[in-house]
Amino acid sequence: MRDPRTVRCTFYLESEIDPEKAAAILAGEQSSGTFLPVPGESARIRERHAAHVVEVRELGASRPSLPSRGNPEKVRAALVTVDFPMENIGTDIATLQTAIAGNLFELGELYACRLQELVLPEDFVAAHPGPAFGIEGTRKLLGDAQGVMVGTIIKPNVGLSEEEFRLVVRDLALASIDLIKDDELMTDPEYLPLERRVAVATEEIRAAEQVTGHPTMYAFNITGDLAGLRKRHDLVVEAGGRCVMLNIPIMGLPALALLRTFSEVPIHGHRAGLAASMRSKALGVDYRVWQQLARLAGADQLHASGLGSKFYEPDEEVAANIRSLLKPLGETATPLPVLSSGQNVTTPGPTFEAVGSTDLMMLAGGAVAAHPAGPAAGVRSLRQAWEAAVEGAPLEAVARQKAQNGDEALLLAVQKFGKGA
Repeated sequence: MRDPRTVRCTFYLESEIDPEKAAAILAGEQSSGTFLPVPGESARIRERHAAHVVEVRELGASRPSLPSRGNPEKVRAALVTVDFPMENIGTDIATLQTAIAGNLFELGELYACRLQELVLPEDFVAAHPGPAFGIEGTRKLLGDAQGVMVGTIIKPNVGLSEEEFRLVVRDLALASIDLIKDDELMTDPEYLPLERRVAVATEEIRAAEQVTGHPTMYAFNITGDLAGLRKRHDLVVEAGGRCVMLNIPIMGLPALALLRTFSEVPIHGHRAGLAASMRSKALGVDYRVWQQLARLAGADQLHASGLGSKFYEPDEEVAANIRSLLKPLGETATPLPVLSSGQNVTTPGPTFEAVGSTDLMMLAGGAVAAHPAGPAAGVRSLRQAWEAAVEGAPLEAVARQKAQNGDEALLLAVQKFGKGA
């Protein structure tokens, strides 16, 4: 039976030595272990503060996945479960990361080391506020938006002049879109400073809302120096902005947690840089582990890639990641999964089939901006594609029916973005 005050982790390991010995080395390195016996290393300390190997399940022999000091032909792979005493960690996220995803990646005995699963104690989860807005808060700010929310990214992502930026925001806001966001590369450049982007975007969104009656949220990228984080957040809020964005892996989870302490608007969590520690199946941390920490630190909206995207994750993995975001975590609010990268009218069907939820936000760049009939038709076509997906209706049949009734938005999108296009 698991001690309720332990952090349970499951790692994929490869080692030339016996996997149980490799697991013991990992557990010792990340808790009370030392290379040599030292004065003061008592039985009490080992019992109370040592990490304990709970289970070792061998998976067979394989070629080494990672370089190390040795170069064996074969290594032994295993799934290893280790319990870390919460007493060593407390409730601090940075300390938790150090314990379960710190020096262990450097151990020479390991030719692979990846944290695949994480079970947090109730006390740890309860110590963090989690998202201030999450899914429900985001919907409320968007006028009690129903179904999948539709968003887009400012394109070109960098280089627009102030007037060019104004026109892009104007077209998108008039399209009754739910969210517009800065690209992760767009922070505070001299040619279009954050202060001017905030002023222009909020002005154009307010004007568009007078026409459409539909509220639009803009996620302003406030990634930058930590000392100026509060100032940049306040700039957005004082101008009437409804959302801020943070490149979480770049800034770090403690920076996200700091932002959560004073943010008055939802935090749109971008995952730029995450794949550096996630892409290799032999190293780093699984998304389903990372998202738990990001949501505890306060992200209201979290990028999870998308099915059929241009990025590396297979659709099955993306779907599992999205489902992990929607899974309850203590009493904290549920963050809004954000789907991006190559999303268009063909992806709602497979996504709904795999995830079974409309508590999502789909970001689509070209599917909105490059729609043959303009951004408004692009937004409308995506919403229609999601309606068809939820109803289980064939996309092309729905598109033809709507075109016969005078609305060609979906049909034009299918023709442009469909698999046969």
